Amino acid sequence: MTELLNKLEQKINIKFKDPKLLSKSLVHKSHNNIDNNEQLEFLGDRVLGLVFAKTLLKIYPNDKEGIIDKKFANLVNKKTCLLVAKKLELKKFVITGGSYKGLNRSDDKIISDALEALLGAIFLDQGINTVEKFILNIWGEFLEKSVDTPIDAKTQLQEHSLKKFKTLPVYTIQKQSGPHHSPIFKVEVQIKNSKKYSASGTSKKDAQQNAAKKLISDIKINR
Repeated sequence: MTELLNKLEQKINIKFKDPKLLSKSLVHKSHNNIDNNEQLEFLGDRVLGLVFAKTLLKIYPNDKEGIIDKKFANLVNKKTCLLVAKKLELKKFVITGGSYKGLNRSDDKIISDALEALLGAIFLDQGINTVEKFILNIWGEFLEKSVDTPIDAKTQLQEHSLKKFKTLPVYTIQKQSGPHHSPIFKVEVQIKNSKKYSASGTSKKDAQQNAAKKLISDIKINR
């Protein structure tokens, strides 16, 4: 176990004052239902959010809140955490119980959760400055991509409606057609003082986005 922890410390370039914290961050509840990484994961999730909330406001002081929120979500979601966890090869270090003999695709959540637990452990052991430096370094490529993060049509329409009318857009499912394994949804959207706009998509979300795009285009809402 000590050898394993040493390898991870070398990989992340951080020497823990309390190795027990690092060890605990890697323990999944299937291995130990009581003494595991769940609380560290909870803490790490908040640390990650704080670091990127602060960083994005500093980098993009003139962006609207909705655009900042979109960039933020792309940086802290489970998909990005999983990519970072794979970059660190955390799969080699996570300790699971007998029912998880080999981590596979279905256990991606375990790996991304372990990354957040690791952040929590670094914060407790080293403080906010060290964990912030680590996050900004290891998330660097994803932070660079945030420059090009577009705001989607549904969010844009929601912001416009809330700002101008203090109400949310209203989406209504008009029709669902096609086979069960490949359905087509038709959705209608309307905001105050607008006519209704309909669009289709292979999911409710896609149909809502397409309908929002039509409304935005027609009434010429600017980002």
